[in-house]
Amino acid sequence: MDRKIEKKKWPPKKIAIYAGGGLILFIILYSFIFSDKSSRLNVEEDKITISSVKYGPFQEYIPITGTVQPIETFLLDVSDGGKVVTKYIEEGAFVNAGDPILKLDNASLTLNIIYNEANVFQQINSLRSTRLAMEESRLSLQGQLLDINHSLKLQKTTYENNKVLFDKNLVSKIEYENAKDEYEYLLNKKNLTLETFRKDSIFRTLQVEQLEKSVSTLEENLNITKKQLEDLTVKAPITGQLTSLNAEIGQSIAPGANVGEIDVVDSFKVRAAIDEHYIARVSPGQTGEFTLSDHTYRLIIKKVFPEVKNGQFEVDMNFNGEVPKGIRRGQSVQIRLELGELSQALTIDRGGFYQTTGGQWIFVLDPSGDAAYKRDIKLGRQNSSDFEVLEGLKKGEKVITSSYDTYGDVDKLVFK
Repeated sequence: MDRKIEKKKWPPKKIAIYAGGGLILFIILYSFIFSDKSSRLNVEEDKITISSVKYGPFQEYIPITGTVQPIETFLLDVSDGGKVVTKYIEEGAFVNAGDPILKLDNASLTLNIIYNEANVFQQINSLRSTRLAMEESRLSLQGQLLDINHSLKLQKTTYENNKVLFDKNLVSKIEYENAKDEYEYLLNKKNLTLETFRKDSIFRTLQVEQLEKSVSTLEENLNITKKQLEDLTVKAPITGQLTSLNAEIGQSIAPGANVGEIDVVDSFKVRAAIDEHYIARVSPGQTGEFTLSDHTYRLIIKKVFPEVKNGQFEVDMNFNGEVPKGIRRGQSVQIRLELGELSQALTIDRGGFYQTTGGQWIFVLDPSGDAAYKRDIKLGRQNSSDFEVLEGLKKGEKVITSSYDTYGDVDKLVFK
């Protein structure tokens, strides 16, 4: 008797097919969900620069370029203009204080001196005449007083005698009163003459004082004019080198014009231009250094010029200690200007990566050393060799500091 054979729902072959399909789907899903989807780039390890994150002493400074200048420069300005008639020395010569350099001629100034001298002589003569008149008036009044005193003395005797005689009825009343009136008249005349003498003396004294002041003022004006005439001969105010002379024979020089410069040659300073970004962080007393002929020289900021031109401001720096031998005006030096105190900090080497990332991120090597991954960081202070790391890195980690220009927008670098 035949028996019906039931067909199996899940034969081994079918199970194997479904299992294989499920495994493939699982692999695809796993790869989609858990695999590394970041963009990557293969690079040659010998063509990149790898640096370690360090912790140690850090000094913030910026590189600036300075120009050597004399410690002091004196400008040769002429107070009064004129025509150049003599040049005693040429540009570049060394001069001593007081040496003549130029001589100018100014006809108008010469005429002023003659005019002022005439005014002085005229005023002096007026003063002498006034003093002579004052003396004559004084002598005349004194003579008058002498006569009045003599007459008063005689009249006083007559008056007193007549009074005694009048009391005894030996003289008439009219004779007595005439003697009294004459005495009182002479007494009043004396008082009036004294008052006239006093007022005349005051007036003459004031007149003399005014004339003396006038003479003094005119003499001062004359001396100033003579000094202006002397200043037409331009002389060296200091000992130094005449580094500039802008005048030729026959040239007309305007009043107040600059005709040259004299430099103090036994000492120097350095003038440097600094980016305006640092203007709030630069002040007198800050120091810097530069290297010349394998020797390091120290500088200190003495003056900061606050005016900003073309995005830069200037500072004057004096040598703090030894001055290089043979240094010359106009010579350029590369200065490391310190912006802060020496401190401990986490740092990485400077490199071309900064031009691409702006210090916002960097490639960090994984522990295996076979690849590097992009990581966000935060940088702080800097100097010519290091960046200060504020966030994102730890001491001992390795980073790529060479240029990222050819990497594009990748997240992972794999070393060949």
